[in-house]
Amino acid sequence: MSKYFNNFYRNTENRMKNFFTYFLMFVLLYVIVDILSFGYIYSTYKTIEQYEIVVTNPEVTVEKAKATNVNGFIEGKIKNNATTTLSDQYLKFDFFSERGVRVGTKYLEVGTLGENAEKDYKVQFRFDNVKYFTVNLATQEDVDNAQEFEFEIDENIGVPLLFSSILLLMLL
Repeated sequence: MSKYFNNFYRNTENRMKNFFTYFLMFVLLYVIVDILSFGYIYSTYKTIEQYEIVVTNPEVTVEKAKATNVNGFIEGKIKNNATTTLSDQYLKFDFFSERGVRVGTKYLEVGTLGENAEKDYKVQFRFDNVKYFTVNLATQEDVDNAQEFEFEIDENIGVPLLFSSILLLMLL
């Protein structure tokens, strides 16, 4: 072999050690930034304390309602108090700003609920500056006139986020 190849292969151990050290530092930095980002984003959610539930049957309870400046979620339970089975009903969630301006509406399909049956629900929304909301039973006219995005309760951003992350890694 020539002198060039001898010099090239001489410090292979140090190169691999440096590579793994930098790789480990990168992974550790990624985990720390991910945890801190999650903590920061979670801390921006404020509890929505004002809401009105107009529905009597099914009984709707709100266990957690939180919002940021741009989005939020509502979690709770739906319970059928009637002696008959409920089906083909929708709950209408109207979201309002601090000045009483309606900023959006979401519809939640109740599904089929038997006597005294209970069901958990979660409504996610992307509306600006939501300060309070109301829950009503939607009429058939409301459901027929609603737009498609108003029925999307769980907005899944996992796939676009995955593709954008892969694209960002490829560019780096």
